[in-house]
Amino acid sequence: MHIIGNYEERLSNFNWNISEKELGYKPGDNINIGWYCSDRICNMGKGDKLALIWEGLGGKEKRYTYNDIRQYSNSIGNFLQGLGVKPEERVCLFLDRIPELYIGFLGILKIGAIAQPLFSAFGEESLHVRLENAETTAIITQKKHLGKVRRIVANLPHLRNIIVVDDNAKSPLQDMEVAFNMDESERIDKFEIYPTKAESPSVLHYTSGTTGMPKGVKHVHYSLISQYLTAQWVLDLKENDIYWCTADPGWVTGTSYGIIGAWASGVTQCVNDIGFSADAWYRFIEKHKISVWYSAPTAIRSLMKAGEKVVMNYDLSSLRHLASVGEPLNAEAVIWSEKVFGLPFHDSYWQTETGSIMISNYPGMRIKPGSMGKPFPGIEAAILNQNTYEPIPVGQAGLIGFRPGWPSMMRMYWNNEETYKAKFVNGWYIPGDRAYIDQDGYFWFIGRDDDIINTGGHLVSPFEVESALIEHPAVAESAVVSKPDFVNMEVVKAFVTLKTGYTADEEMELQIMNFIRKKLSPLAMPQEIEFVNGLPKTRSGKIMRRILKAQEWGEEIGDTSSLEDD
Repeated sequence: MHIIGNYEERLSNFNWNISEKELGYKPGDNINIGWYCSDRICNMGKGDKLALIWEGLGGKEKRYTYNDIRQYSNSIGNFLQGLGVKPEERVCLFLDRIPELYIGFLGILKIGAIAQPLFSAFGEESLHVRLENAETTAIITQKKHLGKVRRIVANLPHLRNIIVVDDNAKSPLQDMEVAFNMDESERIDKFEIYPTKAESPSVLHYTSGTTGMPKGVKHVHYSLISQYLTAQWVLDLKENDIYWCTADPGWVTGTSYGIIGAWASGVTQCVNDIGFSADAWYRFIEKHKISVWYSAPTAIRSLMKAGEKVVMNYDLSSLRHLASVGEPLNAEAVIWSEKVFGLPFHDSYWQTETGSIMISNYPGMRIKPGSMGKPFPGIEAAILNQNTYEPIPVGQAGLIGFRPGWPSMMRMYWNNEETYKAKFVNGWYIPGDRAYIDQDGYFWFIGRDDDIINTGGHLVSPFEVESALIEHPAVAESAVVSKPDFVNMEVVKAFVTLKTGYTADEEMELQIMNFIRKKLSPLAMPQEIEFVNGLPKTRSGKIMRRILKAQEWGEEIGDTSSLEDD
């Protein structure tokens, strides 16, 4: 079942039990994501099918069938139980993108524990804050990250076990540390999977706020119902696809669609742990004949920056569907991908708290470049007045709101009920983003609620200015924020990285200013352009405008733990 040219039909006949029926789940049944992503596929006679193709530095490659991931996740679950890990205790995955991260995720869920994936690039302070808040019981990590864990372990009274997946026995392990080699472990064929129910907790993802502590977003096993169907209908995953989700599982996309949606759909997925370069990525697609590719606007713009010539060096004809997530995808990027790949990137909108795709461009649906698309069937979305939280007419800008109740909606912020409740107003869940709906029902992103620039009473969308900026031939990437102004209260400032061969000087600044003035309006024209070598980004590729804005206004920067180079 796929949305191909029949979005309206899917919308009118939709019920979440479509997903339940395809998965063989009935309300009240046990539902364990670990089982659905491995054992269920094997029970369907697909145990010998490739589940994971992993590639690391130096061309090192590992391959695992569905039977492999079933047995190895059993082994990990059994090992954790042997250490005394109990249902609903938090087990942190602090790993690079190695197979143990993906298979370990399933193993944790199989014993009813809660998986807590964290970016391996986190420093010890960022790691400590999240482990302390979650009262994490065990952490699965690698030798290279062990130093960070050792330096904070004395301040983590709930942490009982540190599991090292690549111990080489050359240096002794310390108290609480134990070695576990997945590939050499006993393959456990029969394993009693913990009987989790729909509302049993599954994953705890931490998301950074503008100020204060990172928030632990708790999801439940029933989230599978949303994640499976959106993977089918938005990413268009089909049985014979070779799929590549470029997101790290430290970010919700890397779990919802880099693990759950892919393996619940029974597809072969690829993981690239060799870092970004246009050549490396195109070579990876060509080598593994990837057909469905889910990536981020930052990566897409980096590929644009590398130019069209490099694309010609590779055979990318295996690609059939491209999707994007992380922040709004500029119209220019959609047009560019159609030109160089013969396929447009389909933008999708959602967040850690929603657990699955909420608004998207669907296969077979006309894409309006720059638009978020339309709500997923079963999702009631509206644009709300920011004061009354009532729906407002088509064409007017306001806050995005979703009616609560979809399967993958977060169930709480960990130990932070007050902040959680504040996200729900007047019967709507409020993500904190502004948008408008056009006459055809397409949603158009404007910006975070606190990103909108009010210059002399006129509202300017940072995203709109950024989209225009990257259409200038010299601009590689841009971020737009407000800066203080005596007359207008605030005006537009742009931070810009230039493509190779262009010079950052006063003449270039004036040229870009006039380009925006002509393209948008004098009000939207940046009053200042600061040329930079790079923009602050999260590891998921999202530009951290709030950091740039805080610098301009002399405010506290807040939590920077998810920054790329933190």
